Amino acid sequence: MDAYLLPDLPYDYSALEPYISGEIMELHHDKHHATYVKGINTTVEQLAEAREQGSFGSLSTLEKNLAFHLGGHVNHSVFWANMSPDGGDKPTGALAGRIDQDFGSFAAFRAHFEAVALGVQGSGWSVLAWDMVAGRCYVIQHFDHQGNLPMCMVPLLTLDMWEHAYYLQYKNDKATFVKQWWNIVSWADVQDRYAKVSTQTRGLIVP
Repeated sequence: MDAYLLPDLPYDYSALEPYISGEIMELHHDKHHATYVKGINTTVEQLAEAREQGSFGSLSTLEKNLAFHLGGHVNHSVFWANMSPDGGDKPTGALAGRIDQDFGSFAAFRAHFEAVALGVQGSGWSVLAWDMVAGRCYVIQHFDHQGNLPMCMVPLLTLDMWEHAYYLQYKNDKATFVKQWWNIVSWADVQDRYAKVSTQTRGLIVP
């Protein structure tokens, strides 16, 4: 049995329209995400074979594949749940307070998050992440699926800035895609993730 499975979307392909088209969602989930799931399961099998045969000549490539495909699987799994046809507006409660504390205001956070998203060169993500060492939030520019994200960071909110996430609908107008995306952000999901990780202590990673 495969160790990693493609999760079902929590809504229909067309549920996020007009902000993200059903065609994009179907291709993005059924083709792109599925490819990362297949890639990580294949890599796990190849790593097991390398150990059994005592042949580690391809280990460097397999480790890179492990990071890339598993990163793609995790990022997309969070991304789907971070969106909802009932989304939009802004966070409330503890998450809203945390954002105000760490960024000054929601408006400042949103401007920061958008600038990170639009500053991605090539493929990558804009991520609101929880730092389990300092116990605070940062906005991180995540290269490809796996680069530039410290191991102490837990993703709370992810925005896919790979071209396959928007190009069929928005062409090269990334700025409009980013601004429209806020209409479908599920702050309830982000709040739930924040509630789970914010109680963790720094001792889990460093003394």
